[in-house]
This record gives sequence, C-alpha cells and structure tokens, in this order.
Amino acid sequence: MAEPQSNARLRADAGAPTSGVIHVRTRLTADFTVISNALAQRRGSAVTVGVATYILSLPDGSPVSIAALCEHFTEGEILVSRALRELEEAGYLERRRERLSTGQIRTRTYFYDIPGGDPDLNPDPDGPPEPPKPRRPRKPPAAAAAAVTPASAAMEETVAAPVRAEAETPIPLADADPQALAVLAALRRVDPRLFLSAQEAARLAPAVTRWLAAGLLPTQVTDHLTAGLPDNLLVRPARILAYRLKETPLPAPVRSAEPAVRPAVLPMRNCDGCDRGFRAAEPGLCRDCRSGNRLRAAG
Repeated sequence: MAEPQSNARLRADAGAPTSGVIHVRTRLTADFTVISNALAQRRGSAVTVGVATYILSLPDGSPVSIAALCEHFTEGEILVSRALRELEEAGYLERRRERLSTGQIRTRTYFYDIPGGDPDLNPDPDGPPEPPKPRRPRKPPAAAAAAVTPASAAMEETVAAPVRAEAETPIPLADADPQALAVLAALRRVDPRLFLSAQEAARLAPAVTRWLAAGLLPTQVTDHLTAGLPDNLLVRPARILAYRLKETPLPAPVRSAEPAVRPAVLPMRNCDGCDRGFRAAEPGLCRDCRSGNRLRAAG
C-alpha cells in the first residue's frame, strides 16, 4: 500500500520571519528613487512622508508648489501645505532667493536627501533646466481649484514678500539684541505654532528692537504679533511675523526733563484776634477778624 503524500513544504526557509512583512526584493536598474530610512520611517503624518517621496522622485526643475502638488495628490491645500511646512522645519526642504549669473533674481527650492547638505555645491550655476511642457494642458481637480484662489495666492505672496526681500546671508545670533530675542522666543508660550529657528530670530530681531526703541513694552509687541492669527498658518511663522513688523511704530513723545513749577505753599499762622489757624505770608488777623474790624470801624 502506497504511503500518503503531502504537498506541504517539509521545512521553512532558515531565517524567515514567522510574522510581519516579508519583502520580495527585485533588483531595479531604472525608474527608482533612493530614500533614507530616516525619512521613509519618519514618525508623524503619512502625508508628509508621501509628499517627500514624491518630490524626491521628480526630476530637477519640476514644480513643487502647493498648487502643483494638489494636482497630483487627492489631499487638499491644507494637508499639503502642512506637509511642506513640516519638511521645511525638519531641514529637508529649503527655499532660497538667489541671483543668477544673468543678474536675475529667482526663488529656488532645494530638497535634501539628508538635512544639512550644501546646495552651493551645485555644478550648474544657472540652475536646473526647465521641465518639459506637457503636450496636453492638465486641468486641476475641482478640489484644488476651489482651495487655491487668486485671493489666497495674493495673500501668501504679500506675507512672504518682506522675508524674501531680506538678504540671505547668515546673520550671527550674537549680534542680535538679547531683549528682542527674548521677546521672539517667548512667542511660543502664547502660540505654540510660532516656533522660530535661530536664524529666523536673528533676522527678525532688528525689527523688534525698533519697536522696543519706539517706546513699546515687550508685552505690547507680543500682543501685536500674536493677536488675530489664522487658524491654519499656510506660511512660515517667520513670514507673517516679518509682515507684522515691517511698519515701525511712531515713537512716543519725549517728556520734558524740567519738573512742573508748583505754587508755593504759605505757612500756617494763628490769628492774633481769635487764635484761629490760617495760611498767610506774615502774622496778623484772619479774614473774618479783618472783615469784622472793618465793619466796626465803619459803624
């Protein structure tokens, strides 16, 4: 009689996990992107990791604005802008205002595989080539079209203008006013979203110093910078703070150093007639005694 045969594998592969994911690796020779584990396994929002992965997979020169990303992702403007802000705070994303060899000013967006890289090592001084234009124009989805409006784009451009206009050369933190830095550092206690880096605080410190020199108290400057902030900050906190600080307040009027002249106080006297106390320059009679004497003299 024949023995029964089983189709089950006699033994498991050595080293194979008994639970969890098992990777089936395929060697890729084209159309792949190298991503660090620190970014791929970053804790937090999955949208942030997804946006970072998508940007790394794009060729140089591809647009990565909020509107361009909303055309690719189904998430709205708020989630996409929040992901870009988190990547910028973590050091993966950086926007710079640079002058090209032709003299033109252009805003460049750098994305780092590992935060802390040096974009100045770019061998192409004129920047990456322009991306090829698609043959057929793509229309943005209805959600993206409703989220990005001319008014919101103009507001973001107005708020970002003061920061982009400043020089991009690093400012030593030791040269900034300590009192102004203390005011900027304390903003996080009022609104945790107002988190500033050391370089951003050094750039904003001169404007805060002008406000303090105009006679405003640190609490008044804090109230001005934190009052009426939108629920969703679509721009960097440093940009909206720079926008609120761009107008220097009118200095308070200088008080006169000379003290006000007060009238002389006459000494107290006792009336020679009724012994009543009154103020007079010299001893004598009070008013009632003087008037009574006149009446008696007239009678």
